[in-house]
Amino acid sequence: MNDFLKSVAPSLATALLGPLGGVAISFIADKLGIEEKTVEAVTDAIQGNKMTAEQVTQIKAAEIDFQKFLKTNEIDLERIHAGDRDSARKRESAVQDKTTRNLAYLIVGGFLGMVGATLGGWTQVDSVLAGTLIGYLSAKAEQVASYYFGSSSGSVQKSIDIAKLTGK
Repeated sequence: MNDFLKSVAPSLATALLGPLGGVAISFIADKLGIEEKTVEAVTDAIQGNKMTAEQVTQIKAAEIDFQKFLKTNEIDLERIHAGDRDSARKRESAVQDKTTRNLAYLIVGGFLGMVGATLGGWTQVDSVLAGTLIGYLSAKAEQVASYYFGSSSGSVQKSIDIAKLTGK
């Protein structure tokens, strides 16, 4: 969702992007007093630099309640996400469709080409739009690498710990 939520409520932030997204939205909306329990309503309410101390406390309370919910119902978010990744890889092996692989080559090739052109001086990135597009392409190349080579939950936790230590 956003870096603020990841640093304050990592379990809720992780759940938002998976099959428990609706549950996570409900926990946040209930604590913040948001009647409309939608991603848009919660996203609008959670703006890290605009939140009051009381709202941050309420989100932390929602995180604690959500963790209790997970423990009570014996829900393991990492196992759910690992199963999701595993099923995607099994599907790709079974179907033998080249679309995923071709898109991966296109994304990574586009990223490398753009970086090479920029560093070689053939292209200038002097507008906000160009910078945004390169950032988007970079993020997609990272997703491709994570899909094919894996990504650990430890690296996610490391990022959260660094954000806490630096205060960002």
